[in-house]
Amino acid sequence: MSKAIYLDAFSGISGNMLLGAFLAAGMPEKLLRQELAKLPVMQECELTVTPVKKAGISALYVNVTLTDEHEQHEHREDPATALLREHAHTFHADHHLGFYGDMRAPEPEPEPHPETHHPHAHRTMADIRAMIEGSALTAGAKAKALDIFDVLAEAEGAVHGIAKDNVTFHEVGAADSIVDICGTAICLDALGITEVYAGALNVGSGFVQCQHGMMPVPAPAVAELTMDWPTYAKGPERELTTPTGAAVVLALATLATVLPENFQSTAIGYGAGSFDAETWPNVLRLYLGETVEAKTNDEKYILAANIDDMNPQIYGYVMDKLLAAGALDVWMTPIYMKKTRPATELSVLVTGAAKDACAKLLFRETTTIGLRVTRVDERIACDRRMANAETTYGTVRVKIAAYEGEIVNIQPEFEDCKRLAEEHDVPWKRVHDAALREIAFRLGDV
Repeated sequence: MSKAIYLDAFSGISGNMLLGAFLAAGMPEKLLRQELAKLPVMQECELTVTPVKKAGISALYVNVTLTDEHEQHEHREDPATALLREHAHTFHADHHLGFYGDMRAPEPEPEPHPETHHPHAHRTMADIRAMIEGSALTAGAKAKALDIFDVLAEAEGAVHGIAKDNVTFHEVGAADSIVDICGTAICLDALGITEVYAGALNVGSGFVQCQHGMMPVPAPAVAELTMDWPTYAKGPERELTTPTGAAVVLALATLATVLPENFQSTAIGYGAGSFDAETWPNVLRLYLGETVEAKTNDEKYILAANIDDMNPQIYGYVMDKLLAAGALDVWMTPIYMKKTRPATELSVLVTGAAKDACAKLLFRETTTIGLRVTRVDERIACDRRMANAETTYGTVRVKIAAYEGEIVNIQPEFEDCKRLAEEHDVPWKRVHDAALREIAFRLGDV
């Protein structure tokens, strides 16, 4: 068994939705905060977790705010300064926009009022990598976080035509996404998750306002990330999948359009997004559970067809094809059909796993238009293994069969005996007998 999650992004996916879903599914909030505190960026941020309802669904909303912003709100400032500051942070007007920072060299920002100035450094991908690698996070959490950031920076760099290490993110978006991505990595590592599955992503539609102006949905980085991942647009006209959310999926997940059959859920958590709609639940659904080994279909069946109108030369060809397709055995029985027509009953012993493939092959390769399917309720078989008999003529593979611990049959492979007999110009039975003697000697029968 492996610990696993399945992400159902029917209303999109973002970093804060992921954290909310993990917490709702059972991730201890105290542990998440303890691990996040190992990151220097948490000196600038405050994490809040709020129970909410989205269209009747109970969920957790996780928000990351800059500590300095709270301090700024305690000071009085003139309207012009407030407008300039708001413009400087346009990108962060909606937290759900995620990690879509300035990919160019940062332009000079308006100088704020001295009482409200709390500087934050712009961060490049190289800065973020150094921060994570130098932190006290676990090795597993570091590796997952860096994998996500590498995928995200690669996409952002492709959109803007620069190397990923030179990608520069606006300070507010960088703080949010460092917490969201590292928090996701912490949850995965702490819960022992080794497998991540996700379905198609609902990316939303319309346009959103960000630092660069109006952007189409999906945002260019999301479009870049999901080129090879199925997406769709349903619901309100707004951004539903952010670059951060898409990067987590593309970096870690395996595509599964529905919950995998071998997935056993133990909990379901809902992480809330940032907008409300009476008839639209803006939540991410996260299934927490385990994947178990798929049970093999070892039931046995006999497929049988009565054939009276096929060239007999084809039977050998069909037999080889059936055995290659997984048939356990194939045999032919001479029969008489109505009006005493001579015919052949072609029978195929198959497992449940090979039944469909062999049935399809029979219809394609023979003249039959119908099959009888008989379930074999019980099949008693010997334990079998192969051994090599080293004879004066060469190596012969030998099949040894045992039942209830007793050897009941020893049979050299016909084709090996034939090949060596032809190579040495000796009778087939001489090679066959030599292989039998060798195996009998090793088994102590002579």
